[in-house]
Amino acid sequence: MNPAPNAAPPIITPAPPATRTLRRLFLTLYLRGRGARGLRLKTAPKSIGRKLFLALVFYLLFGTFAFYFFHQPVFAIAVYLHGMTFVFLGMFVCSSSGEVLFNKEEGDILLHRPVTPRELLWSKIRVLVEVSLWLAGALNLAGLFVGLTAPDGNYLFPIVHIFSTILEALFCTSCIVLGYQLVLRWFGRERLDGIMTTAQVFVAIAVVMAGQLMPQLILRINTGGLLRFSAHTWWIALLPPAWFAGLDDAIAGHGGLASWLLGVFALAITALLLWLAFVKLAHTYEEGLQTMSEMVSKPRSRSKRRWSEILVASPPFKWFFRTPVSRAAFQLTVAYLFRDRDVKLRVFPGIAPMAIIPFVFLFRDAPHGAGRGDFGFAFAGGFLATLPLFALDLLQYSQQWQASDIFRVAPMNGPAELCQGARRAVLFLLAIPTFLLVGLLIYLLQKDLTPVLLLLPGFIAMPVVSLFPALLRRGIPLSRPNEEARSASRSVKMIGVMVLAAILSGLAVWSMAEGWFRWLIAGEVIMVIPVYYILRALVSKLRWQPME
Repeated sequence: MNPAPNAAPPIITPAPPATRTLRRLFLTLYLRGRGARGLRLKTAPKSIGRKLFLALVFYLLFGTFAFYFFHQPVFAIAVYLHGMTFVFLGMFVCSSSGEVLFNKEEGDILLHRPVTPRELLWSKIRVLVEVSLWLAGALNLAGLFVGLTAPDGNYLFPIVHIFSTILEALFCTSCIVLGYQLVLRWFGRERLDGIMTTAQVFVAIAVVMAGQLMPQLILRINTGGLLRFSAHTWWIALLPPAWFAGLDDAIAGHGGLASWLLGVFALAITALLLWLAFVKLAHTYEEGLQTMSEMVSKPRSRSKRRWSEILVASPPFKWFFRTPVSRAAFQLTVAYLFRDRDVKLRVFPGIAPMAIIPFVFLFRDAPHGAGRGDFGFAFAGGFLATLPLFALDLLQYSQQWQASDIFRVAPMNGPAELCQGARRAVLFLLAIPTFLLVGLLIYLLQKDLTPVLLLLPGFIAMPVVSLFPALLRRGIPLSRPNEEARSASRSVKMIGVMVLAAILSGLAVWSMAEGWFRWLIAGEVIMVIPVYYILRALVSKLRWQPME
């Protein structure tokens, strides 16, 4: 059939650029998650602000600590703001990048389409940076006004600090991406999983240590003029937050040669990392996606038993697994925790900051002697008591979450035994060994068992705290799709946990000083035992929720 002679030619609308389309795709995945189960389009968040509203409020409140630096020099204010931003952005990017950058299902869909590795990488990084800037903006909002009170500052501080914060977000992101690409290029697929997990753990530890070190330097050094980059304080140049603080001070502050050197170095190192990560080594990212899709498995001999199977069959561990469901859930959790790339990249970097913060308090307080370091020791116990809470929250996500539907067709009344198996795996393999390591370290530092006793309040509370994820229906292992927004709220939860740990620590130190510490322990045991069994009973009554 021929077209009419007077018919208008069809209008061909040019296709949008691939980068823009991919960016909208990954932003939608970030806002709604990767699974359609339980999704309601009317209530689904339409923007990053709505998705992270609660996290942004807590970041905004935490950022008000900047008011402590009223009338301080620009460099001191900027160092504090960039130090905190470096910690929180580093934690978010470190815990989210593995989920965002490497997803096997995305590779199966996108790799055969006309999309270049650079476009795919830039689209994902743009979403990651956008979320980071939302968090950084809330954290630095109060600091923008504090910077205007600096005696050596001017009205340009808010503008310059916004620019340097964006630069810092790009620096953090490019560092992580470049690290992945170098691992892929140098070590290949065979050692990729373990090295990536180890690298993320060390990065998480490094950013937390940097965040703890920077405020200590600010408080211990006279900020009236000694906190400057000079021949006597050359070590400042080794701290990344100081680079971006130098940029603020160069334009909106003192404007000395040292600040200009730090600012120029911040611009140069960020530009170099961006070029290496997103231009020079972009093809390595494509190779990484391809190798992630490869399934490499080695058949296991039938006569060879895994160590987790031997563990649950040996006393005293077998006494805790009286049902086959809890035993199977324990073995499933252990298998994913130590063998699955996706779970390892989420759990271990996610709990690394929690494990390192008590050590920061220990090393900071140890030189002062037992009397002055008691709060740090007690805080370590209270903080570590919540480690199962975070680990179980991270364990509920998996790229194979659809396979958890088999839990519902199994002959179980509810998820209680599954939650118990996962909880015991976290307690026996992560929480209790960490407690023992911290206790041993305290003893080696103090040569006295008395400070070790300050860990007892947290250790006694840990079994009760570990039941809350199951009670809140967040303790079923590997049952939810990955949602990167959860990573941003982890810092908010950590702030709340630190407040509760500080309260418990203060109570323990007070009782030790007043001589009624034994009564505190006895009272806590008497209170914890019935609460534990009541919570166990409530968890056992849980039933499966509707799938839709």
